[in-house]
Amino acid sequence: MSAITLPLVEETVVASPAKAIPAPRPRLVKSVLVGADLVTITLSMVLAYRLRAVAPGATPLTMRSQHLVLGALSLPAWAAIFGHYRLYSSRFLASRLEEFRRLIHAVGTSVAAIAVVAFALQLYVARGWLVLTFVTTMVAVLAEREVARRLFALMRRRGMLLRPVVIAGGNAEGLALCELLMSEPSLGYRVVGFVDDHASRGTYLYDHRPVLGGIDDTLDAVRVSGASSVILATTAVDLESSNRLARQLTDAGVHVEMSSTLRDIDAARLTVRPLGRYPIVYVEPVRRRGWRPVAKRTFDLVVSAAVLVAGLPVLLACAIAVKLDSPGPVLFRQERVGRGGKTFRILKFRTMVRDAELGVIELRDRNEAAGPLFKLHDDPRVTRTGALLRKFSVDELPQFFNVLRGEMSIVGPRPALASEMRGWTPALHARLQVTPGITGMWQVRGRSNATFEEYTRLDLYYVDNWSLWTDLAIVAKTVPTVLLRRGAY
Repeated sequence: MSAITLPLVEETVVASPAKAIPAPRPRLVKSVLVGADLVTITLSMVLAYRLRAVAPGATPLTMRSQHLVLGALSLPAWAAIFGHYRLYSSRFLASRLEEFRRLIHAVGTSVAAIAVVAFALQLYVARGWLVLTFVTTMVAVLAEREVARRLFALMRRRGMLLRPVVIAGGNAEGLALCELLMSEPSLGYRVVGFVDDHASRGTYLYDHRPVLGGIDDTLDAVRVSGASSVILATTAVDLESSNRLARQLTDAGVHVEMSSTLRDIDAARLTVRPLGRYPIVYVEPVRRRGWRPVAKRTFDLVVSAAVLVAGLPVLLACAIAVKLDSPGPVLFRQERVGRGGKTFRILKFRTMVRDAELGVIELRDRNEAAGPLFKLHDDPRVTRTGALLRKFSVDELPQFFNVLRGEMSIVGPRPALASEMRGWTPALHARLQVTPGITGMWQVRGRSNATFEEYTRLDLYYVDNWSLWTDLAIVAKTVPTVLLRRGAY
């Protein structure tokens, strides 16, 4: 956890915790979500029924009606199975990917349960209807859950549906946790204060959040502040105190969460297992060999070929526009550093005047990017056509040829210039272990607005936590990022 170097400001009066806008009770919100799921599931089964009814070889109407009866009777089971897979517990649904995984299991189990019940009761159920039910339900519930996720995020940004929380520990880790929760209200927390043995009651820590007492006063601080949860900054609380505090709080019905210093390790790689009396977190190793690289390369080849064939008219139009707009070649070729430090020439539509690289030295003092990167919002070297191509990242389409040649991947760290490597830290060289990509975490989360620290952290996070699921998630996020032109110039 990175340190937050903020001074401890002494105050004579303790401010009351910030109050959120009154919000629906959690149980009511959960009930509404259950109802929305059941309505969506019902409509999905009806749609599957209609699709099966018009399919060749459809069964007689009297037999088809059994599908709807069985579907209606199965709705309580759907709700129970969704609950079993923790699809109504926000702490298990922090990421879309995790929610997607749980939905696959829940919907698959529910459809299988319908088949088992139909077999036990000797009711006719078409296998085609079961398959269609799985497909339509997955698509519909994913869409419904995305709407719900966006609605919850909007409400949280407005101060609603936030869980009041006390942070145990006012050290660098505790302050970093507070900064995270306050900067990202979509996570669903509202920090009402700290408890810490090294700060006096009545003082303020991060963003005027008061110290409500010492570590031993945590339960009293929870009751006074109205908090329902406590997050323990593990580096700020000693072993005996953390064990005693966890027992005391959980006995009182308070939610307890403990931080981890493994900030940039994907939670999917962490497994908690017992080691004697200690719960130990096992970190799964990174797997860069075996079938996964083959699947990634196959995905790259198929998608790149499809994009280049389907986008041929766009490629031709861009080439003509670049040629007519300014003198110079249509394609811009630049040496970049690929996997293992091997260099290659990246392809892009030319968006600047000829010999634009010679003008970098003159513009260096206007650089808006941190570290060895160079970014300039109103770069005078960019042509009129180039500015338009950059807005929608169309200038990067020729890089799919680099993908076909194996020099790049669709998803991966940004291919760096050799000159940029002189400003790298030793840790950042680890990004050369994977093939650079057209898009990646840096592009969809930061792009031109990211600091060099964020650039470094996101690249290393990808290298350490790469998976096919991660690639698919990044590709899905790239589309709105490009269309909305976030950080592009």
